[in-house]
Amino acid sequence: MNLFNVYSLYDIEPVRGNGAYVYDENNRAILDFYGGHAVISIGHSHPHYVKTIQDQIAKLGFYSNSVKNPLQLELAAKLGELSGLDNYELFLVSSGAEANENALKLASFHTGRNRILAFDGAFHGRTSAAVNVTDNESIKAPINRNFPVTFLPLNDLAAAEAELAKGDVAAIIIEGVQGVHGIYVPEPDFLEALPDLCHAHGAVLILDEVQSGYGRTGKFFAFQHSNVQPDIISMAKGMGNGFPIGGVLIHPSFEAKSGMLGTTFGGSHLACAAGIAVLDVIKEEDLLNNATKMGTYLMEQMAATGLFTEIRGYGLMIGLQMTEPIGPLRKKLLFEQGVFTGSSKDPNTIRLLPPLNVTRAQCDVLIGAFREALG
Repeated sequence: MNLFNVYSLYDIEPVRGNGAYVYDENNRAILDFYGGHAVISIGHSHPHYVKTIQDQIAKLGFYSNSVKNPLQLELAAKLGELSGLDNYELFLVSSGAEANENALKLASFHTGRNRILAFDGAFHGRTSAAVNVTDNESIKAPINRNFPVTFLPLNDLAAAEAELAKGDVAAIIIEGVQGVHGIYVPEPDFLEALPDLCHAHGAVLILDEVQSGYGRTGKFFAFQHSNVQPDIISMAKGMGNGFPIGGVLIHPSFEAKSGMLGTTFGGSHLACAAGIAVLDVIKEEDLLNNATKMGTYLMEQMAATGLFTEIRGYGLMIGLQMTEPIGPLRKKLLFEQGVFTGSSKDPNTIRLLPPLNVTRAQCDVLIGAFREALG
């Protein structure tokens, strides 16, 4: 049997990882400033993470959500403490797309409406509703079309207000930082105006923090760089450091009804153990502060090189804009300098998404690699 070939693969096979490095089958070290789509939040093979998962799988890896699972409560308590959002309620799932799918469904249940406002350049996932609020026609099948969604220019408050005034909008969904699009940050004034605007017209504000959450930007969630209180927050990626887990944070004004949402694998014992370990490390190693410090250092040093036309982002979620497509440069960085970087929908933008415990010395390696690759 062959694989269904939908991925464009680099000719490289990581076989192990340690911290900010992965190693191929020839034991060649590769500095990982991509983190597998921002998934690796606390570094590869962190000892506390490994031990927590090993201990849990030796006891119980899975049982369904038809029984009590105290690990879910522990995860929720630690998440509330670190995020400062302990008044929200948590629904656990297995991926970012599933988190957004349930967020959109919950908004529709809550308002009795079905039209969604999303933004140009948005990426929210590939499942049925999530792909419809994603600004990429090439990944929408015929079965996905005719979904009631309106795409608006990012940061255009007048456009949002005009659509909300029509009275049929269930929700606005917006990323804390647009990751796939190339690290575009909503203007704080725009973001701060959305909750009141939504509520004035009976709509819900959903913050998609799947990529930008879990300390990636130096705040626990990217929207916390502004004075915003969303109704619903979706998250995943860095939540499990590679173990599939996602979640939806829901404001207590929403009514929970038995059976309205459900999942088989979400919130399993093993998934919760992984999520708890990640939160432990983020707290004990002060990784929010490290993300801020290393991100500031990286952006300052990258700006000083004069190699980029624009540098965007917060913390360790950085977009480097260039004047030409970055594909050849990424290959050169990987195969000649031994550094993994990320691409984006913008062919001229490189994404930097390293583990939150990356060091200054590792940042210097990256900077040197860019200098060498670009001559």
